[in-house]
Amino acid sequence: MSSYYRLLSRTQDEQGVTRAEYAPTEHAQGVWNPQEQHMAPATGILCRELELFCPRPELRSARINLDIWGMIHFSPFTVETRMLRPGRTIELVEVRMLSGGQACIVANVWRLQTCDSSKSQGLEDPHMPPPEQMQDWPAFSAWGGGYIRSLQLKTIIEQHRPGHGRVWLKNDLEMVEGEPTSAFVRLMGMVDTANGVAARAMPNEWIFPNVDLNISLLRMPQGEWLGLETRQQFGSDGVGLTSSVLHDELGPFGRSEQTLTMRRPR
Repeated sequence: MSSYYRLLSRTQDEQGVTRAEYAPTEHAQGVWNPQEQHMAPATGILCRELELFCPRPELRSARINLDIWGMIHFSPFTVETRMLRPGRTIELVEVRMLSGGQACIVANVWRLQTCDSSKSQGLEDPHMPPPEQMQDWPAFSAWGGGYIRSLQLKTIIEQHRPGHGRVWLKNDLEMVEGEPTSAFVRLMGMVDTANGVAARAMPNEWIFPNVDLNISLLRMPQGEWLGLETRQQFGSDGVGLTSSVLHDELGPFGRSEQTLTMRRPR
């Protein structure tokens, strides 16, 4: 099976900081520039290192905030993971991607203690129609890039419009060559795709990359399909926002938001 990344090495120092060296494959290639990685699989590889870092069964990731500090070069890179705030019931973990010695993504992740709150459970977001009730969506391939080519997409074409859409995504790749991919890593590694699935403009009209990706999880996702109910809004002064309800085949499990910087293509 193909993969998005190849692991080159992993070490841990005396302070407990882990450093993993990776090389991207063609499937991690981005949309805006063929010499950069797509933020979606980059998010996935950071979540893979988060998953491996000091796991505790009584805690889980509840909020993942990723800030994009610079270009995610299509070249070997390092992921550093450290504990910022240890605790018995709450932890804050930092995961950094470094390319050429410079940080290009910095993620801060809150891990929270879990308990049985099923008697008080309440969800306001409605379920999406399942993938089998939607149509294949080949039109999305117009975005280009190796990452986009790795995806299977489904939508209800007659209900899809610029600014709003409901889309299911799936890929058959492992995140890391030779390593099994959990549902958490697989689905987190596609969330950033939301910025294109209900685009108000095509990339030949506007370039609107996101400067961050903020994910809140009501529960851990399951399965292989990621559902995105997405709204994209453009302001009048060059700033936009992409907001999504995240679904798996069991229903909604969280939300994501991306802050956009808009510019005309050169």
